[in-house]
Amino acid sequence: MLTGWRLTLSKCFLIPQRYILGIMGFFAIVNAYTMRVSLSLAITEMVVPINATEYDDPDACIPEYTNSSNSAIKDKSTLYDWDEKTQGLILSSFYWGYVITHLPGGVLAEKFGGKYSLGLGILSTALFTLITPWVIIGTGGNWKALVALRVIEGFGEGTTYPALTALLAKWVPLKERATIGSIVYAGSQFGTILSNAISGELIRRTQDWASVFYFFGGLGVIWFILWVLLCYSDPESHPFITEKEKEYLQRELSGVSSSTLPIPWKAILTSVPMWALVITQVGHDWGFFTMVTDLPKYMKDVLKFNVSQNGIWSSVPYVVMWFSSLASGWLCDFLIRKNIMGLTFSRKFFTSLASMGPAVFILVASYVGCDRMLAVWMFTIAMGFMGCYYCGMKVNALDLSPNFAGTLMAIINGLGATSGIVTPYLAGALTEDHTLVQWRLVFWITFGVFAVTNLVYLVFGTGKEQIWNDPGYKVTVKKGTKEADAEVVNGKNNLEMSSKN
Repeated sequence: MLTGWRLTLSKCFLIPQRYILGIMGFFAIVNAYTMRVSLSLAITEMVVPINATEYDDPDACIPEYTNSSNSAIKDKSTLYDWDEKTQGLILSSFYWGYVITHLPGGVLAEKFGGKYSLGLGILSTALFTLITPWVIIGTGGNWKALVALRVIEGFGEGTTYPALTALLAKWVPLKERATIGSIVYAGSQFGTILSNAISGELIRRTQDWASVFYFFGGLGVIWFILWVLLCYSDPESHPFITEKEKEYLQRELSGVSSSTLPIPWKAILTSVPMWALVITQVGHDWGFFTMVTDLPKYMKDVLKFNVSQNGIWSSVPYVVMWFSSLASGWLCDFLIRKNIMGLTFSRKFFTSLASMGPAVFILVASYVGCDRMLAVWMFTIAMGFMGCYYCGMKVNALDLSPNFAGTLMAIINGLGATSGIVTPYLAGALTEDHTLVQWRLVFWITFGVFAVTNLVYLVFGTGKEQIWNDPGYKVTVKKGTKEADAEVVNGKNNLEMSSKN
């Protein structure tokens, strides 16, 4: 009877379960980013408006509005006197917690399955997002209380990418990896789009920044309920997957172990391709977090957009980035299937587009002066190129080791996210007077980080599966010789490497 019930349920789904997982994974990241990014625009309306006479900027743009105060908030008692450095600390504090829980999240996802590692992390962030206005108003705008709350939110979201990567390794075949991976990871752009566009309009209509946190926190709770009902950690535990899809995944993912494996920590931590990915992730996150956390501030302080315009135009670059990530994912898989590009070359090619394109066009945007629309288009082109990251280095952890992809992503994304700690505070410290010249320095630094980290990936990156991915892998070192044997026990491979003087 149970089998019949499962068969009936499986027929209710018109698309395969791996795509349902991909769609729900996409919305997981959408929710993660709306809750993470909502403060970036809201904080521009939470602080006492800037008095333009406090500093002299010869390159200053003339605002299109004539009202002396550009604040959209009706209740002025909910505006706080936070300077640029304080705002930088508030924006960066999320990543203090975010970095810490990456590795535990990846290990837990591989040991117990990614379903609840991901789900409970998003739920906790949603609940703390909902209470954010109460904490801020209740403490009279005590920025230290807000920092503490954001650190706790970061703890919850730190499990997101490791858990999702572990899930994708169990569910997605190699030839669909770039497409489904790009769909899932594109949630970061879509979440940023929704957060910026909806936040600006919500604040304008409600004249209250608190509405942003209530709205996105509520969406996070709804997602959690659907996630628990629809998604499972692996095909074997899914109660209503079709036999056809299960057999297909078993065949295509035969190299991925369904049992819990001991993690080869030494091999992972001494892997050159893994560290190349870490460095490249730092470069990606440096550029992406600079844009995500600071573009709304640039739009308001330099280009002088009001809150509604700020929300719309800050979201446009991520619309293009979203479409770009989906298109580049499909193109990458197509080129690999047709043997037009090898796996390693394709990863490096698309990663290079995603590094140097943004590096150039973000910098150009700071040299177009007060031509607002041209600046927006330069930022848009930059983020369009950045969409190529997801079929490049972002899915590369799955190439290196499907069995330990969650742990790899925990290390890579966790260390990369340290950029989120540095960039908001650095931007705040370097732009205390809100001048265009100060912001240009921020973008020059971003250019340099992109260029250096991409060069490292070109030299040391690879798409080849690493030998330590095999469940039977072990390393033995023969004493008294220069010879080291890396071998797979009871497996398909046996590799002997020797190093000589």
